[in-house]
Amino acid sequence: MTAPARRSRAFTAGLVLFAVGLLAVVAIFVLAALGGQAPWLWAVSMLLPLGLVVAVVDTVRRR
Repeated sequence: MTAPARRSRAFTAGLVLFAVGLLAVVAIFVLAALGGQAPWLWAVSMLLPLGLVVAVVDTVRRR
């Protein structure tokens, strides 16, 4: 069997950015359900697509 490929730092960073953005989106919906709001979460939620782009570009470059 072959050894599994190592993940690059860019891919790991993309996953972390994606996860933080996803948590921000969930927090936005939870706060909305509770009647609250945090405008800064909208900016943080932009990390979701940014992380996705970073991870996909790194994956395509490595293939």
